Amino acid sequence: MPRTNGKSEVDTDRLDVDHELPASDETEEIPVHAAQPGDTRGSELEKLKAERDMLVDRLARMQAEFDNARKRAAREQQEFREYAVADAIKPLLPVLDSFERALQSSPAKSEFHAGVELIYKQLQDALSKLGLQTVPAKGQIFDPHLHEAIEMVDTDKARDHEVLDELQKGYKLKERLLRPAMVKVARNP
Repeated sequence: MPRTNGKSEVDTDRLDVDHELPASDETEEIPVHAAQPGDTRGSELEKLKAERDMLVDRLARMQAEFDNARKRAAREQQEFREYAVADAIKPLLPVLDSFERALQSSPAKSEFHAGVELIYKQLQDALSKLGLQTVPAKGQIFDPHLHEAIEMVDTDKARDHEVLDELQKGYKLKERLLRPAMVKVARNP
């Protein structure tokens, strides 16, 4: 091909499909000349239009898949951030139990009791800022999703399946259960 000013000449027999479409309306059909023997322009144009439509559809599907994957990844990262602290908090739950037992066994007026109580409250505050909550138990109706029944007590002084006593506190991190509350449950005979 001869070159002029560094540019190649355009081969007029091989026009791009986009050049044949009118600029104002892409959906408008282009009249196809009556196919004559040896005239492959009309069938070639139809093939190119079909291929273009297929590629546009494929692109739209791939964009939707990419968008869904991006949203799923963002949601998973958010869940990971919310619950990553759970593994760090679980080993601290027995420490909270030990503080509660220490406070129950020491005299209420001693300096030791006041110091332990202060440390216990600081630990509780720090964990509550991370999203730790206690599971309500005493006086509630037994919920197998939140409570673990250790003992069933026959009584008519409480409602059937009411939690009478909490033997060990249960904890949730935001809405995820870390440890169920161990409880005594009433049973009406």
